[in-house]
Amino acid sequence: MTDDAASAYPGDEQYIAKRTEKDEFFADHPQSPIPPEHRDGFDGLDYFPPEADYRVEATVTVHDDPEPVEMETTASNPVRYLRIVTFAFTVNGEEHTLAGYRQAGEDGAIFVPFRDKTTGQQTYYQGRYMELEPAEELADGDTVTLDFNLAYNPFCAYSETFACPLPPEENWLEIVVPAGERAPDLE
Repeated sequence: MTDDAASAYPGDEQYIAKRTEKDEFFADHPQSPIPPEHRDGFDGLDYFPPEADYRVEATVTVHDDPEPVEMETTASNPVRYLRIVTFAFTVNGEEHTLAGYRQAGEDGAIFVPFRDKTTGQQTYYQGRYMELEPAEELADGDTVTLDFNLAYNPFCAYSETFACPLPPEENWLEIVVPAGERAPDLE
């Protein structure tokens, strides 16, 4: 974990705790995506300092008849998701949308893969992910928090043994989102 992450958001320990827990998992757990030959030198993931501006309120539009979306993967075998919601939000005075997905028959977390203008430069070149776990079923007009400070790299950013869905073009943001995990450095 970078020093920035530990001191950037005084009073909000959730980021520090989540990042510390993830760093410990990546360093020690047998299911870590960090290849074993890189674990000895692993001293934590690199993060942008948490910023309140990238914790935004989003208005929900529910898709009652979800459309299937084929997402390419890093292994070239597409996977099918259902576009179940669209989130509309404002960052730096500009309005944006991101789609949220689930695989057919699944409940639970809403998968929000995305790219932004940091992709391939400061962040992983294939994009990043967020997940939302609403306490109850979402309805049109509900408001949820999208916290880009929790954006994370897929496991395929650390090892080619993983196949990861790639964010569809509808989730390519035309803005810079300097929040969440930065590109991994496994050298």
